[in-house]
Amino acid sequence: MMVERLRSAAAQLRHDWESNPRWAGTERTYSPEDVVKLRGSVQEQFTLARLGAKRLWDLLHTQDYVNALGALTGNQAVQQVKAGLKAIYLSGWQVAADANLSGQTYPDQSLYPANSVPAVVRRINNALLRADQITWAESFHNGVDDPPQWMAPIVADAEAGFGGVLNAFELMRAMIAAGAAGVHWEDQLASEKKCGHLGGKVLIPTGQHIKTLNAARLAADVCGVSTLIIARTDAQAATLLTSDVDPRDQRFATGERTAEGFYRVRGGIEPCIARGLAYAPYSDLLWMETATPDLDVARRFAEAIKAEYPDQMLAYNCSPSFNWKQHLDDSTIAKFQRELGHMGYKFQFITLAGFHALNHSMFELASGYAEEGMTSYVELQEREFAAEARGYTATRHQREVGTGYFDLVSTAIAPDSATTALRGSTEEAQF
Repeated sequence: MMVERLRSAAAQLRHDWESNPRWAGTERTYSPEDVVKLRGSVQEQFTLARLGAKRLWDLLHTQDYVNALGALTGNQAVQQVKAGLKAIYLSGWQVAADANLSGQTYPDQSLYPANSVPAVVRRINNALLRADQITWAESFHNGVDDPPQWMAPIVADAEAGFGGVLNAFELMRAMIAAGAAGVHWEDQLASEKKCGHLGGKVLIPTGQHIKTLNAARLAADVCGVSTLIIARTDAQAATLLTSDVDPRDQRFATGERTAEGFYRVRGGIEPCIARGLAYAPYSDLLWMETATPDLDVARRFAEAIKAEYPDQMLAYNCSPSFNWKQHLDDSTIAKFQRELGHMGYKFQFITLAGFHALNHSMFELASGYAEEGMTSYVELQEREFAAEARGYTATRHQREVGTGYFDLVSTAIAPDSATTALRGSTEEAQF
């Protein structure tokens, strides 16, 4: 009986892979039987990841492009959705800097605990869920006609996987359990991982990264979720390679070795194209990390990939590491994302937007407060009042975090409760 159930489940999964347009062009190095054997007899539903993956896939196929900002906190994600963004990006750099489970400030070198990004994915989803609950409850009284679609899909950073394929498999499962809609993986050596805009980057062989991508896909299949997989290459600026065992990498090797035993390689767009073509069958989007915001480089990469894989979606990091005005004039900056969208860069994101917005806004407030005292803070409050006409609601901070929602919990339990919090509050009286 059990064998028949397993065979039936494997046959159904095979049919889905072969008939569902979602999997057109997707290659796997394992069988449906492998997936079913790893699922166990009880399968969790992973609702947030499932809904997020579907919404992200739909957005990528109905919008010219989807643009996102890197969120550092749950509140930042809520404000992004309130302001009209349709997806959230979660950067490992930002988690390293100020949101990791070790409570440390780190550079982007995979120094933080490997479960830190899934924890922030869950934190952001919790914040979005609370915003949805507040809006839903208020709509019974206020009749909100067009509330935000709060559960924006989250694309999260898996770095270089924090180890080998087993680490990648487990990290992907943790991302899915936290509710990630998409996860990106870079082809650097995990133990030497660097930010894409730092030096000293060490690539792993092309075939080894394909194994990482397959480990992530296997984890998603085992979980029964169509989480999007983004393959990133750092080959443009990387100068080192762990091994020249893969023939696809050998033409870029210089023949030199370093003191650590790494192989020196030539960077540039050519190895990026070679790796992108190799990764395409195993990923939903391709990301080439670049050193500058250059539309010509973006076009060359896109055309080379799409000549062989015309339906391949691409991703682009509109990085804060670029000095944008040093490279581009105002008119080019204004059309930059539209131009990328025309080339097939369907997901575009500013990785460290949360870090820079948080730090600059607080520095500005603190500078004014140090010089002018309350005048400076009241100016901030007046800007908040002015933003309410555009949908901003955090001026009423008690309401924003759910005080009214939990008052409803209290009155559902005790309708005559005299201890509800918003009634009689300063916020109710003054805002």
